[in-house]
Amino acid sequence: MKLTRASWIACGLILLAPLPACAVAGTSAKTLTAFASEQELTDVLKKYVEHFKRQQARRAKAASGAVMQEAAPAALAEAKAVADNAESVTNTQTAGVDEGGIVKVHGKHLVILRRGRLFTVALGEVKPKPVDAVDAFGPDIEPGGTWYDEMLIADDTVVVIGYSYARGGTEIGLFDIDGQGRIAYRATYHLRSNDYYSSRNYASRLIGNKLIFYTPLQVSPWLDDPLSALPAVRQWKGNATARDFTRIAPATRIYRTDEPLDPDAGLALHTVTTCDLGKREMDCQASAVLGPPGRVFYVSTGSVYVWTTSYRPAGTASAVFRLPLDGSAPTALKTAGSPIDQFSFLESGDGYLNVLVRADGRGEAMWAAERGAGDLALMRVSLDRFSDGRDSVAAENYQPLPKPAGYDVQNRYVGSFLLYGAGSGWGYPQDTPSGDLYSVRWDKPSKPQVLALGHAVDRIEALGKQALVVGAVGNDLHLSTVRLGKRAAVASRFVRENAAQGETRSHGFFYKPDNAWEGILGLPIVSGGEPGYKQLRRASAAVLFLRNSGLELSDLGRLRARPNGASDDGCRASCVDWYGNSRPLFLRGRLFALMGYELVEGRIGQDDSISEVGRVDFSPLPRGLSKRGG
Repeated sequence: MKLTRASWIACGLILLAPLPACAVAGTSAKTLTAFASEQELTDVLKKYVEHFKRQQARRAKAASGAVMQEAAPAALAEAKAVADNAESVTNTQTAGVDEGGIVKVHGKHLVILRRGRLFTVALGEVKPKPVDAVDAFGPDIEPGGTWYDEMLIADDTVVVIGYSYARGGTEIGLFDIDGQGRIAYRATYHLRSNDYYSSRNYASRLIGNKLIFYTPLQVSPWLDDPLSALPAVRQWKGNATARDFTRIAPATRIYRTDEPLDPDAGLALHTVTTCDLGKREMDCQASAVLGPPGRVFYVSTGSVYVWTTSYRPAGTASAVFRLPLDGSAPTALKTAGSPIDQFSFLESGDGYLNVLVRADGRGEAMWAAERGAGDLALMRVSLDRFSDGRDSVAAENYQPLPKPAGYDVQNRYVGSFLLYGAGSGWGYPQDTPSGDLYSVRWDKPSKPQVLALGHAVDRIEALGKQALVVGAVGNDLHLSTVRLGKRAAVASRFVRENAAQGETRSHGFFYKPDNAWEGILGLPIVSGGEPGYKQLRRASAAVLFLRNSGLELSDLGRLRARPNGASDDGCRASCVDWYGNSRPLFLRGRLFALMGYELVEGRIGQDDSISEVGRVDFSPLPRGLSKRGG
């Protein structure tokens, strides 16, 4: 059905019945209610388990007419089978909130996480030089079945974040780094969690010395003791067991709304954990909200937002939770629809939360962000309206928006505009020379614009206060600049023949402004026509650099990869590049391209073209031996 302004909220209210669901009116100081005791939490979870098992029995009897044969759900079976940082090199969503990535800066060194190892490269005055290489895990850890995905640096501490199927949870490795770029393993901690992977989002954030995680924990109805699977942490020792876990989210820090627990919708503890990296031994605390398993999360400078959605058919109830980073009680609102990904959120400076939602979204876990083509709306609600979770966002707070053709929707806030469109994403570029960019002002009522680009919308980035849209048509890569004034308008287009994006993740792009209207951008590229999924196992062929002059793009040239031909790097863990492997880097007036195991420095000459001035291959030694500590 077509969702109108009124039906966006009506769908949610119908499915929330018979619970009270009132439109928000006026400022409220109410917050979510935590469980009063461990016993109260245990009683609620046991009732959920009993209800689930009764429903399973009824369904089995109705389907077969025979006695139920107990079987674990597919999700459970699958789980079983399974110091100078003043200049950022990470294309982050929110200023002041660093995101876990594959390359960071420590003093005069780059630190690179690649295929289960940490590398440091000195940025000397002449050319880059490899310094150190160590395993990204502890000496008493068997890395098989673990993905080491993200890295952050706080002062002289390197943090590696991964997910271990073998040990069942989020793995946090701490390493010391000195001024010479030498790395030494310190400790490993485990957070009890399910796999946090998202094809677009990152599990970790860093604000100052505060390390922030979002981790989901699905509540299994098959556990005899539900409390045994609640958020906990342990320091890893060679003989660590489940008994070594210490709970970090007591019942008094687990919250819920007035929603009944629906066994058909699933149930998860959406957990936000903060760890103090200012201490030698990591100290972590967690808060969690109880809700359906579909999720998207976003981190502002002061709060973590978690949007929960049922896996039931489109139109079911959803909610957005606001968890303050100062540890105070969360607040929430009932909502309709689900965001596409973290870029669907903007906590704006005027005290509002702005979110692009779609009718059939199921969150961003795994590749869920790439799926769905439901009706869209822009939700805009004052932060003062968040309360104890009984209130619903009112109908007038949703503005229905045009729906782009395609499933892989990209969206981004730039200045006062929300921009969105659809592209090929992880698939093959399309030959159809068409594509539209949609633009709407989030800060005031306005009619959406449709800008004909003539190419797919595979990436939307900010060029200062203006915008860039990247997308392919057949074998060619198109980059369109967009002027954002009172209205949006296409300013220019640059076409790179026989090229495609080498990275789909947000960190693959970087723009270095010189002033409000000029700057240099970098983007990894591969040969034209290649699908996005090739980035998982193959580094980009080159990094393309363009100059932006008043929204006119000119070609500065490329820094190209020249791999040494060695295909076996002795990889023991993380042997698929889920988080990419190529980056443009701008650092202290210098320009680099990271492509797999190569770091290439370039320099822009008087003819306004880039030339190579230094190259280093920091690949590990053969037979699985790293240069140090492997």
